[in-house]
This record gives sequence, structure tokens and C-alpha cells, in this order.
Amino acid sequence: MADTERVRRQVLQRLESLERAGVAQVRKVPRAAKASPAPAPTAASLSPPPPAGARSKPLPAERPASAPAANPAAPPAAASPSLPPEIGLEIIRLEVAGCTRCPQLAATRTKTVFGVGNIRPRLAFLGEAPGADEDAQGEPFVGRAGQLLTKIIEACRLKREEVYILNVLKCRPPENRPPEPDEIANCRGYLERQLEILRPEFICCLGTTASKALLNTEVSIGKLRGRFHDYRGATVLCTYHPSYLLRNPAAKRDVWEDMKKLLLKMGVDLDG
Repeated sequence: MADTERVRRQVLQRLESLERAGVAQVRKVPRAAKASPAPAPTAASLSPPPPAGARSKPLPAERPASAPAANPAAPPAAASPSLPPEIGLEIIRLEVAGCTRCPQLAATRTKTVFGVGNIRPRLAFLGEAPGADEDAQGEPFVGRAGQLLTKIIEACRLKREEVYILNVLKCRPPENRPPEPDEIANCRGYLERQLEILRPEFICCLGTTASKALLNTEVSIGKLRGRFHDYRGATVLCTYHPSYLLRNPAAKRDVWEDMKKLLLKMGVDLDG
């Protein structure tokens, strides 16, 4: 255990030094073959960039933006070998921070918004994209809609720090416009890898964009509500986005009915 903790500290220190040096992308550790598992990565695999003037090849991109999205009905991918979840998430966060796949979003964002909360959650909340407050602070759901989401979480007998909160897009679309299909496709790899590390048992999709993106469907949110769906073994429930509730307070009753259905599935006793 002492050796594991020592390597963990070394990797975290190396990630911090890479970020200070301006390195936003880190080489992804290849998946192990089924027949012969790959050895656990070490701190040496995350070596810093060469000195100024030295020639080196650029790090490979995560995948081309035109690559097809993975099938949400496919079986879960194998977990990343050996890396603790906080390190795996930090590697993806650094990649997101330097991402320029969507030129307009990269040019207009203040901060990327990766995710926040318990990295071993039973429940994750998936929203659409950052707004102005989130773009300024680099944290999801911190504006008026975020305050309402916190109240919903607390009404479910949970605390915000017990769940994980993330968005489909990691950058704010200008003027809070809906995400474009190519923007969702460009960000999907980050989302899938994020959820692969988090491995939530339950996912609550907030709004139309999050529901359609995660489930890879064109079915409306009205038809997706009221029943459970599956994403790579996680139980998914779709409901209205908190920003919609701010404009349509009468829909709060519908969201509460959805949450009660989810809590019953989770085994949470609201009457206790």
C-alpha cells in the first residue's frame, strides 16, 4: 500500500508540473488485450516535455472528430488499468482544458467545465452545457439552475458532494445556444471516458440534449420520461432540466415524480 500511495503522489505531482508547463494533453494509456493484461503504468509514462529546442513528435489526438460515436447499448468497456480514478479523471480534465476541436467554443470560452463531486458515485447528474456562471467559475451548475438542482438533490435526502455532476459539453456555447450535433460528437469521447471511470450505478439526464446525447436517440424528453433506460449497465432516468423549471414552475411536480421513481429504484426511503 505504501508503494501504491508513493506512485500515486508521484503521478499527481507530475500532472501538476505538466499543467504548469502548459501541457494540456497526455498520451492515453492503451487498453490491455484480453489474453495478456498490460502492466500497470508508472509515473515515468507521464514524462514532461523535452527541453526547449529539442525535437519531438506531437502527442496523438484522442480520436478524430469525425470518428463515429460508440453504441450506447454496447457492453461496458474495460476499466483503465491500475490508475486510481482521481488520476484518470485528472488526465482527461487536462485534455479537455486544451481541447480545440470546436474552434468557436475554444475561442469564446473563459474556462472549460469538467465535472465535480464524488468520484465513486451511485448517482450522476448529466446536464447539457455550461452557462455564463459555469464558464466563469469552471464548475457545473453553479448559477440559478444549479441552485435549483442543489435543492432537488437535498429533497432526495442526498448532498451535492455525494453525487457527481457533469455536462455533455465541456465548453459554453455562445449566448447559451443549444449545442450543435458536431460539438456533441466532438465532446462525446470525453464524456464516455469520464463515465467509464466514474461508473455510476444511476444516471439522471437533465433535459432534452443530455437525454438524447447519452442514449443516442431522437425521442423527445416527454416520451423518455417516466421509464428507465440503460447506458452500458447504468440505470438512466430522464427528466426536465432545472433551467426549464425556472421558466415553467408547474413542471416541478413532474420532476419530483421522476425523482421519486428514481429514489424508489435506488432503495432510498423518503418516509424514513
